This record gives sequence, C-alpha cells and structure tokens, in this order.
Amino acid sequence: MTDESRSVRAQSWGVGLAVGAYGLGFGALAVANGFSVAQAMVLSLLVFTGASQFALVGVVGAGGAAASGAAAALALGSRNAFYGLRLAPILEVRGWRRLTAAQLTIDESTAVAISQPSQQLARTGFWTTGIAVFLCWNAATVIGALAVDQISDPEVIGLDAAVGAAFLALLWPQLTTTTTRAVAAGAAFLALALTPLLPPGVPVLAAAAVALVMAWPEPRRHPPRPTPPDATHE
Repeated sequence: MTDESRSVRAQSWGVGLAVGAYGLGFGALAVANGFSVAQAMVLSLLVFTGASQFALVGVVGAGGAAASGAAAALALGSRNAFYGLRLAPILEVRGWRRLTAAQLTIDESTAVAISQPSQQLARTGFWTTGIAVFLCWNAATVIGALAVDQISDPEVIGLDAAVGAAFLALLWPQLTTTTTRAVAAGAAFLALALTPLLPPGVPVLAAAAVALVMAWPEPRRHPPRPTPPDATHE
C-alpha cells in the first residue's frame, strides 16, 4: 500500500466518523417522531441518504402523510443518480458490485472520489468512504434510537426542534456559490409562504420546484448571422 493510498483511506475514515455521528440525531429523531427502533434501523440500512431520511421523518413527524414524506425523500435522493453518472466511468463496476456501488453512492463518497488525482485513488476513496459512512451511520442510528427510546418526553431535551437544526447542518456547507444560496433562499421563502396554506409535507415538495426552475436549461440562442458584404462596395 502506497503512502497516497494510506492518506486517502485515512481521509475516508475521518469523513466516515464525522458524518456517521449524524446518525445519532437521525435515530433519536425517528423514534421521537413516532418511528420504532426497527423502522429507524431499516431506513438507515436501505435508504442510506441522510437528507432523505431526515425529510421523511420530518414530514411524518409534522403530521404529513407517509406518501408526502416518501415523495420528499425521493426528490432529495434523486441527486444520487447524477452522482452515479459521474462515477460510472471511474469505478467501472460490473455485476453484483453495481448494486453495492449504487448503495454507497452518496455525497461524501462522491466528493472524496472525484477529488483524487488518479483513477485508482478515486476508487479507493469511493469504496473506503462509502463503507466507513455506512458502518458509522448505521451504528449511530441504533445508538440514537435506543437512547431516545428511554426518554418519556423527547421535547424536554429539544428534539422537537432538531429536525430543522439537522437540515441546516447538512445544508450550510453546500452554500458555497451564489446559485446555491439563491436556490436555498428561494426554497425557504416558498416553503414558509405555503406552510399556513397547505398540509404538512406539501410545502417541502413545492420548495423543490425552485431548484428545478433554477436548473432548467435556457433555450439556445443562435448567434446572429453575419451581414453579407455590400456587393457594390469596392
């Protein structure tokens, strides 16, 4: 194993431990919002994308329908499909490994992979980060769910406000450009405006339309045709 490979693995496990800690919050929030410990564990095992899991728990916990929560989770998780398109030529996986790679395609594994200077290091970063986050996230989910299950009133320790705080913690590091800040501000404004008017969960789905509008490609404009030279001009 080369020094570069060791460095990438160390970076990957550092990311895994840091991100996995959020699983404590998810496990606690899931149980606090009416999910069982088993349901929280299944969500982390099968869904395994933090933003989508928090969205589902937040919508259902606020009184929204399960279908609305699932739709919000699906909308947030759809970005992973675009990550897959970017990673496919790097990973070049075949057979059953494609299913495993798809499950591990998340923000963190993608970021570590595409930041590497070579294809081999990118593969190392992707697999190590994906596995590290998966293990840490699921272990933390169990601990968080079991811990809050022993508390009679989760609101006493502030878990009723933790969904918003968790979303903010996930969102804030992504607001690095004018476009992302504009999308976030527009989505927040729309969701706040619609909250008094629509059932829980629907404003979240409506806010996603802001990102779609911002990402919609502008129609191509053909350059003006050059003016033909004056045939009478010498």
